[in-house]
Amino acid sequence: MLDELDFRSDTVTQPTEQMRRAMASAKVGDDVFGDDPTVNELQEYAADLVGHEAAMYVCSGTMGNLTSILSHTGRGDGVLMGVGSHTWINECGNVAVVAGVMPFPLDDRAGIPTIESIRAGLQTPNVHHAVTTLLTLENTHNSSGGVPIDPETFSSVAREAKSLGLKVHLDGARVFDAAAFFKTDVKVYTREVDSVQLCLSKGLGAPMGSLLCGGRQFMERARKYRKMLGGGQRQVGIAAAAGLVALRDMRGRLSEDHSNALLLADLLREIGIEVEQLPRRTNMVYFRTPSAIRDESLFTAACLEKGLRLNPSGRERIRMVTHIGIDESSVRRASEIIKEVISR
Repeated sequence: MLDELDFRSDTVTQPTEQMRRAMASAKVGDDVFGDDPTVNELQEYAADLVGHEAAMYVCSGTMGNLTSILSHTGRGDGVLMGVGSHTWINECGNVAVVAGVMPFPLDDRAGIPTIESIRAGLQTPNVHHAVTTLLTLENTHNSSGGVPIDPETFSSVAREAKSLGLKVHLDGARVFDAAAFFKTDVKVYTREVDSVQLCLSKGLGAPMGSLLCGGRQFMERARKYRKMLGGGQRQVGIAAAAGLVALRDMRGRLSEDHSNALLLADLLREIGIEVEQLPRRTNMVYFRTPSAIRDESLFTAACLEKGLRLNPSGRERIRMVTHIGIDESSVRRASEIIKEVISR
């Protein structure tokens, strides 16, 4: 088989040599006791970067989102979240199973719920109703094509939710992609919310980990819930060292991924692929399986035979994601492979 081109996700990246060196030489301690110096440095850096009082290193984005929801709510509360959001679709129903809250879905096909839908989703004060206490947002919005939400729209939605008495949590797994797209400081998003989860293992290229950021009192609750979920780790500074490199050095290259995704979309259209149109594109390209091979599993299998890994994303829908392991030549080769497959 040819050397594989892996477009399944930006989670498939390999740590850079600088990350490997940092991991090998990291000073470590027991993070449950709070004395891992590398974790502490990462947490302080992240909190300052996003304008929050404190941050906490967690195993994954899913753990960060769940820990935040647990910390903001009580059992039986209502939580507003987009019907296309990662917390709704891709986190195994953990808000219901573990947090014991009732999710109320909102239309977020544009990448973010409208103010009107948030108002409509609020449950009226009534002995029969779950009390709505939290809104979760996502930026960039994965299932809508990786679309970045502009700062003005994001701020207006978050502020309206707060005016309605809600806490606001941001699943910011790829929020640095949104900031890079609009060439702005990430604080234009993070300062509008009560908590934010940041993934280190997607576009930033670290091998694992996320950060949950918020106020100090909130973080005290979150630390207990992290422990409850099994997320308390010991000498985890070895991994956190790569996260520091990711936050400090990798944010500046995200626009390269966006340029490569634009090129990929154009090349796929040229060979007759039905690419999903977006008002703004970051590092994702979604398209419909070609008419020659409508079955997404057969299509991805045929591409894999030629060394191209793709990710089915629903019936007759494929996602391709650009990342640090993909350059312009990779994009051009991928489009050639797809052309060969549909011409076979």
